[in-house]
Amino acid sequence: MALKSTIFKADLQISDMDRHYYQQHALTIARHPSETDERMMIRVLAFALNASESLAFGKGLSDTDEPDLWQKDLTGAIELWVEVGQPDDRAILKACGRADRVLVYSYSSVSNIWWNQTGSRVERAKNLKVVNIPAEASQALAALAQRTMQLQCTIQDGQVWLGANEDMVLIEPETIKDFA
Repeated sequence: MALKSTIFKADLQISDMDRHYYQQHALTIARHPSETDERMMIRVLAFALNASESLAFGKGLSDTDEPDLWQKDLTGAIELWVEVGQPDDRAILKACGRADRVLVYSYSSVSNIWWNQTGSRVERAKNLKVVNIPAEASQALAALAQRTMQLQCTIQDGQVWLGANEDMVLIEPETIKDFA
């Protein structure tokens, strides 16, 4: 019998001073049985960094044809494709062919090894941006994971503060590759 996803609820308050985006989102997050709290919280962070009314969670680990997050226009065309982790170059290039913009959020202590192996093969993708979340920050985010969360996210000058009550985590995303 297959294991079922664990459902998490997050009330996410976003104050993004860099984009002038101030909203509250009630998120329902299905955590795949093979997914860690760390990866799930990086998905929440990715949502906060790209938040809009049309951004939605995809099937991610459950379906390789869908990203972790995506945003579609009214015609169904994919405007934004967001992957979390260290996808292989074929998956990245396939996403770049399907979406206007592709973002990859890498988050482990071996991200530099992954990028050294993958970077040269995806360098030509003009609609790709790769961001590394430092391992210390991603591990601190994992500690915030609870089945029901009240999260506040403040983004200013490229720095992100994400947390619940007194437990705040400073995240300084590092852009490895930017859009051309």
